[in-house]
Amino acid sequence: MTYKYFKIIMITLFIAFLALYVSQSAGYYEFQQHKKMVLTEEKIKQFEQDIKDGKKIDIDNYLESVSKNYNNRLSSSGLRVSKTIDKGFNLVLDNFFTVFEKLFINY
Repeated sequence: MTYKYFKIIMITLFIAFLALYVSQSAGYYEFQQHKKMVLTEEKIKQFEQDIKDGKKIDIDNYLESVSKNYNNRLSSSGLRVSKTIDKGFNLVLDNFFTVFEKLFINY
């Protein structure tokens, strides 16, 4: 039984390794970096053109937003479950220590 789970985990890890290896050897990361470089070159040209045209310069017009929003249904659900577990755990501990305190106060 445990060998079956071990085998499934090892196959999954091997497939993940192969996917990462193929994406690396296919140049996916380099392509993403190239896209960023091209975007930067385009923004530099736009900046230079705006200076020539005498337009008002705002840095936010030329920078790519680097903050990412990782909120999705799965992370929100995980947060709700975590908060519920936290509340339940705190309630159990509070009750436990209240009972424990009453035992020592009575004796």
